[in-house]
Amino acid sequence: MADPSSTPTNATEARPDSSPVAAFFDLDKTIIASSSALAFSKPLLRQGLINRRAALKSAYAQLVFSLSGADAGKTERMRAQISALCAGWDVAQVRSIVTETLHDVVEPLIYAEAAELIAEHKANGHDVVILSATGDEVVTPIAEMLGATLSVGTRMQIVDGRYSGEVDFYCYGENKARAAERLAAGRGYDLTQCHAYTDSSTDVPLLEVVGRPHVVNPDRALRRIAGERDWPVLAFSNPVSLGSRFNAPSAAALALGVGVGAVAAGATWYGLARRRRTD
Repeated sequence: MADPSSTPTNATEARPDSSPVAAFFDLDKTIIASSSALAFSKPLLRQGLINRRAALKSAYAQLVFSLSGADAGKTERMRAQISALCAGWDVAQVRSIVTETLHDVVEPLIYAEAAELIAEHKANGHDVVILSATGDEVVTPIAEMLGATLSVGTRMQIVDGRYSGEVDFYCYGENKARAAERLAAGRGYDLTQCHAYTDSSTDVPLLEVVGRPHVVNPDRALRRIAGERDWPVLAFSNPVSLGSRFNAPSAAALALGVGVGAVAAGATWYGLARRRRTD
């Protein structure tokens, strides 16, 4: 294997050996200009899966979380709240909501710069892997729209066709790094040659396990860390519809459902919007 110090760092440059390389991407605010779940707040409310009180409660929790930092305690409380909100939801009904809204609302939010970077990695023979705290049922069709090789999202437990309120896997923080390590073990990636892209300081564990970390539109904490560690900082600012870049997803791909991360973001967005209008 080539000396890592002599390996090209540009995503468009070919590697001198045949070892598989992965580029790991966060989703929200890295590939997508906002939350990947913005489409779901109003339809969820309209179909009775959430009410205004639940939306406002989720919005307040998310606001406290974002202002106070993402320590383990706050993260766990947020996860528990989201799990309780989803408990009992009919999965088929939620899948129908995703089918009706995902393509029209999420697809135009893709950063052109991210789409181009993904295309460069693919042209160079790299696997593109999306890792996101958003529900796996949403991450998967978005990954298919992007032409990603693999994706891993949060997985909600389903019992008798309904969300049980338990989370099988929360793809967040340290768990993103562990997911990358498991994929590397299974697919033969040399993580010292792999890339990672994210906007959030909560993903520092993921950035630390790869040899080529990159930060995209970083939050304040991640910008400081990137400066201390000399990590490249990228600025993405041009959302563009994927229709001009990728084939539209099939109905089957879109009908995969929504998970815990998508529900949280959608409820948060709607709650904040209603709150502003009533102030």
